[in-house]
Amino acid sequence: MTTRILITGAGSGIGAAIARRIAAPGKAILLHTGSNTAALDAVAAEARAKGARVETMTGDLTDPALPSALVGAAQAAFGGLDQIVSNAGRADKTPFGAMTEEAMTRAWEMMPLAFFRLVDAALPALRASKQGRVVAISSFVAHVYGANGLTFPATSAAKAALEALAKSLAWQLGPEGVTVNCIAPGFVRKDAGGHAATSRETMESAAAITPNRRIGTPEDIAGMVAYLLSDEARHVTGQTIHVDGGLTL
Repeated sequence: MTTRILITGAGSGIGAAIARRIAAPGKAILLHTGSNTAALDAVAAEARAKGARVETMTGDLTDPALPSALVGAAQAAFGGLDQIVSNAGRADKTPFGAMTEEAMTRAWEMMPLAFFRLVDAALPALRASKQGRVVAISSFVAHVYGANGLTFPATSAAKAALEALAKSLAWQLGPEGVTVNCIAPGFVRKDAGGHAATSRETMESAAAITPNRRIGTPEDIAGMVAYLLSDEARHVTGQTIHVDGGLTL
């Protein structure tokens, strides 16, 4: 039986690592990115080489029409949709006094509102699936404020809202066998040339405040996503799992 999966923000970093980790025969994956089509095509080629069937799609998740279009594209290409990994997001450390209302609105639209639109469009497919899974990528910034001297007001608020929505959805879909969980990474190493909200020096110093004394990798997060999408995790739902080296202890 083929498992049909949608991954947002799959052109680099955590999303790309998830695509590589779960790609295998019997997997049909729709990969999304905002605009970096060259990077997304490279990830898609790697996933296809591992035996997965792969389609790609680009677009801005703040566009109200895009989430439902992604769900529709997956259903049209694969005949249905079983699992969603809501990964796309962008960290913003702009403090109060400098942060604009537009920046706050964009954070909301890109993360919790896009998540709502995705799952709302996918509800019939998730309910019909025998492998229904939803995984949302949150962040330690929804739980720890001022880690390594950094604050992320807009991102913290957006990720906290994302987690609240996921828990509500888990409660609603639990009786139908669909699981919904969040993963909250700690500091994660970025791809070379990719977007980073903090400097390289700040990221490296973050290892000193992380109990296991290292920065996470996208592969660390991808491994947990793979587990939550699997049948082995069928009794795990409504959780926020911290994959952060102990940062939130």
